[in-house]
Amino acid sequence: MSNSKRCKNLTLFLAFTFALLIVDSLEACPTCKESLSENNKELIQGYFWSIMFMMAMPFSILTGISTYFYLLVRKKKKVRQLDPTTTGKLVN
Repeated sequence: MSNSKRCKNLTLFLAFTFALLIVDSLEACPTCKESLSENNKELIQGYFWSIMFMMAMPFSILTGISTYFYLLVRKKKKVRQLDPTTTGKLVN
């Protein structure tokens, strides 16, 4: 076994060992933990919606960028169909 592979395996082993050792000490922040334990329905709904918005944001950004590039390509194809002499040239 090569030295770099041993080093990689040792690092992976240490990372997993460290994760297993600290798993009991990890908890939610005190504010969240205490407020969720009080069973405040409105606060729980607030946490739910904030998590949903945070999860939806990357997909919304990706959809917006993808739509922009799709429309850009579609516009370019339309210009080329109307004026075939522009092939190979940059047209805005």
